[in-house]
Amino acid sequence: MAEENKKLKVGWFSFSCSEDSTILFTELMNEHWQEWKKIFDFRHARVLQSKNILDELDIAFIEGAITSDEQTEQLKDIRQKSKKLVAIGACAVQGMPAGQRNFFDEKQKEEIEALIARFAALPKVLKVSEVVKVDAEVPGCPMDPNIFLKVVESLIKDLSGITL
Repeated sequence: MAEENKKLKVGWFSFSCSEDSTILFTELMNEHWQEWKKIFDFRHARVLQSKNILDELDIAFIEGAITSDEQTEQLKDIRQKSKKLVAIGACAVQGMPAGQRNFFDEKQKEEIEALIARFAALPKVLKVSEVVKVDAEVPGCPMDPNIFLKVVESLIKDLSGITL
């Protein structure tokens, strides 16, 4: 069993999305908790705990598109503190479906102008890779759990040398 300070420090973050991949992540925890609790130190995961810390991370999982300057700055901060960053789900990987408004015509844009201003939204919804360097992607809406598990296994091996 890995010592607490030898565990991989992990964060799970959600931006503009339905958080369907977060739900799948928690479901995967049911099957993988016994092995993951020996390997991972969940530093930041609102879905799992109320006390969260954003300090140095080995892996940051990012779900959701980026829709504001505030989110852009948060994402840049997470990237700076993370060895590896993984875009999770269609909104993070492709900017869609959250970014549907990027393709609105002028009339539709006028109709949502007040909402854009109210929420201090960016003029365009961004996928994660448009803001920071992404080390891996897990597509799907929700994410593809098999690809997620392969990415996790690869990151564990890469960062700790442990093969699952």
